[in-house]
Amino acid sequence: MLGAIEAGGTKFVCGVGTGPDDLISATIPTLSPEITLTAVAEFFMRHGPVEALGIGSFGPIDRAKGQIANTPKEAWRNCPIVGKLGSRLQVPIAFDTDVNAAALAESRWGAGRGLQDFVYLTVGTGIGGGAIVNGNLVHGLMHPEMGHLMIPHDRARDPFPGCCPYHGDCLEGLGSGPALLARWGAPPETLPADHPAWELESHYLAQGLAALALTLSPQRFVVGGGVMRQQSLLARIQTELERIAAGYVRVGDITPPELGERAGVLGALVLAESRGAGNPAGIRPSGRLDC
Repeated sequence: MLGAIEAGGTKFVCGVGTGPDDLISATIPTLSPEITLTAVAEFFMRHGPVEALGIGSFGPIDRAKGQIANTPKEAWRNCPIVGKLGSRLQVPIAFDTDVNAAALAESRWGAGRGLQDFVYLTVGTGIGGGAIVNGNLVHGLMHPEMGHLMIPHDRARDPFPGCCPYHGDCLEGLGSGPALLARWGAPPETLPADHPAWELESHYLAQGLAALALTLSPQRFVVGGGVMRQQSLLARIQTELERIAAGYVRVGDITPPELGERAGVLGALVLAESRGAGNPAGIRPSGRLDC
């Protein structure tokens, strides 16, 4: 039995099991680190024991230190989440981003099955992505932050300055759910299919995918998240991506995820199988849960 956590900005999804068929999960609101992590530890004490724990967390993260890094959520900034939970549960812990975890789950059980190279992207409150290249996750110095790609911004066409607190008009600043709300004055789910928002949104998302296609050449893009619930958007993005590519290179097809909202927690189960590979030697769990 393995343990899994999808650590999100609004909720933590905790689960135990071995895969989609036997997963038992529960949702815990994201409050202060002390309150949230105490409730998380109690979940695993009730449903354990587990052999290992995987955590897919909102970011950015510092995998080497086992902590959440320079997040806009100030209470969680530099929180050593691996050490805090490790001290309570006494199990090996693997730690990665939530989108990398989701990419692993789609690779194992979902839309990435059988593919050696694909990109998972989620478009919602933020934009984030994970890349599988030659069958392995891409990390690099830290981890990819695909939502913060700087993309062309025609201010005559779209004078909206962007809403990213760090970069203004990066992909997330122009194409996330909060960007749509700020630009159009209405939540994305209330905008009809023929609203001009979706032509602009497909353009921005296709610009981001084009940059990824030209650098990683994935076989497929798996694109989900709350904004993608607009059914016309997927086809619009595919058409715009092919227009941007201009026949110079082939671009992968774009499909929705197969695992839906369970991708993150199921991916954390895959992380747990590594039995602590994300928790380097030298990190000593502390006994306190506050950050």
